[in-house]
Amino acid sequence: MVEDSEDLKDSGSQRIWTETPIKRENRFIDAVLSYLMGPRFLVYASCALSIWGDRMWHFAMSVFLIELYGHNLLLTAVFGLVVAGSVLVFGALIGDWIDRKPRNKVAHASLFIQNSSVTACCVVLMLVFSYKTEIEQMWHGWFTVFCYAVVIILADLANLASTALTITIQKDWIVVITGDNRGQLAGMNAAIRRMDQVINIFAPLSVGQVMTWASNVIGCGFILGWNLISLLVEFIFLSRVYQLVPPLAVKSQQNAGEYVIERQVELTNVPGDLPICSAVVEFINKPGIPEAPTEQKSSPEMQRKSVTKLPLCFRKMHRMLCTCRDGWKAYYRQSVFLAGLGLAFLYTTVLGFDCITTGYAYTQGISGSLLSILMALSAFSGLMGTILFTKLRKHYGLAVTGVVSSLLHVSCLMLCVFSVFAPGSPFDLGIFSLLTSKNSSLNHETLQKNQLHIYPFQRNINQPILPDRSSIHWTNNTVLLDSVHGSDHPESYISIILLFSGVILARIGLWSFDLTVTQLLQENIPESERGIVNGVQSSMNYLMDLVHFIMVILAPQPQQFGLLVIISLLFVITGHVMYFIYAKKYKIKETVIQTNSERKPQNPSV
Repeated sequence: MVEDSEDLKDSGSQRIWTETPIKRENRFIDAVLSYLMGPRFLVYASCALSIWGDRMWHFAMSVFLIELYGHNLLLTAVFGLVVAGSVLVFGALIGDWIDRKPRNKVAHASLFIQNSSVTACCVVLMLVFSYKTEIEQMWHGWFTVFCYAVVIILADLANLASTALTITIQKDWIVVITGDNRGQLAGMNAAIRRMDQVINIFAPLSVGQVMTWASNVIGCGFILGWNLISLLVEFIFLSRVYQLVPPLAVKSQQNAGEYVIERQVELTNVPGDLPICSAVVEFINKPGIPEAPTEQKSSPEMQRKSVTKLPLCFRKMHRMLCTCRDGWKAYYRQSVFLAGLGLAFLYTTVLGFDCITTGYAYTQGISGSLLSILMALSAFSGLMGTILFTKLRKHYGLAVTGVVSSLLHVSCLMLCVFSVFAPGSPFDLGIFSLLTSKNSSLNHETLQKNQLHIYPFQRNINQPILPDRSSIHWTNNTVLLDSVHGSDHPESYISIILLFSGVILARIGLWSFDLTVTQLLQENIPESERGIVNGVQSSMNYLMDLVHFIMVILAPQPQQFGLLVIISLLFVITGHVMYFIYAKKYKIKETVIQTNSERKPQNPSV
């Protein structure tokens, strides 16, 4: 009997030993399937499809507009101004709409409007490309103008919907999905940014190959098919995420003003100091005098009555203006206002892989193939920035991460300033006096002899201007390399090497800083104002991006590019100084709160 029992034990142990690898394999498969069906992966997949479609569309749109208008940038100029102006005007309204409506309806509506607008625009473009000669003869050419207007309006509507979808998913949903786990929030932010960097290289390349080897009509059809498939897949994924994460169905109803007061009390109300915020809270909670509220309410009631007397269109206009005003006020009163404004200032720079810098490099003898390699290195540098962000945030926190990233960013950009005065640089301030002298033919001849290549930078302001600057690099490079002829080789390449070394290395600190401010906005903006504040932030980014294009209009020559580099660095330093002011206040308040919590008196033992 004892032997039989021992045999049974041995056989059982063998059965367990033989079943263990199978169980482990099943457990691994279950873990993989649960991750693939989980909300985080579905959000990643949805963002990847959306980013890929956006990058292809932004690339193709600029090429299509140039092809339509006979290799002229007028349509692209109009499109860029319409896009920038629409986001400046409607950014706060879009954010307010995001805050007021349920999350699933906002995501589905934005997704449907974006993809349907792109699909309709592709259909119009296919018709225009196929029957261009017939369309030009209709209505004495005015039907062609009508088609151009339809294309620009549909493309602008798609961009507004894309802005709304980006704010909804990347600024709101992932905050709710991660909950109070700031480490997971940082990881999701970094992962989405890495996808954006990689897709920014391969998505334009894919549609570019289709347009090159086939035709523009086939390219439109390719984008059309992609958007229809992407619309269906993203709709299913986002609906599934909404079902898997019940908190997405609940929106906070907390008053924004109360949230701001609580936030200030948490950060600044230190025992022993003047309790300013406590006095504000007591003032709010204190029962008011009966006569005061009636006096205060009389003025808003009178205003309401005066507004109701206006026609319906004027009332809607008044409501929209009030919403925009309230949105900018909400943005200004945020505790992270300086950090967000500092990030917007970084958009006023020519030190990036946009149309201006790459065009300047092309005039200095850099070939298109070398520029593409430099762009790949730039994307790799951006990936390193996302890794740096996760490491620094984990060990030192967000505030210190932003400071280190700022210092790294500015330090690398100093190489660009050195390139202005290095051998091979065409920098010459004397060109200003030559350009302002209109009546001197001698100066005009001197200008023609001395300049290497007068590159019409004012044309580059006509490119699509988007909040995420990386989304236009491939588009603008393709346009530039198609229409600009490189000049003779410079005497030395030291200047151009220093310039692009600084630009590429600076992207490590740039993207780390961008992720830092993004997470600060996510963590500190109240849920009830998350949409409108991020909408205003997008408007600020567009506004500062327009400023840097205006600078190029005023100084369009290659000999003046060095001055643009110096001005760009000043804007970047100003933006980082704003962040330093915020970080100093934040760290001091955080340190004081921690020390006071440690010194909190304990209850005496009985």
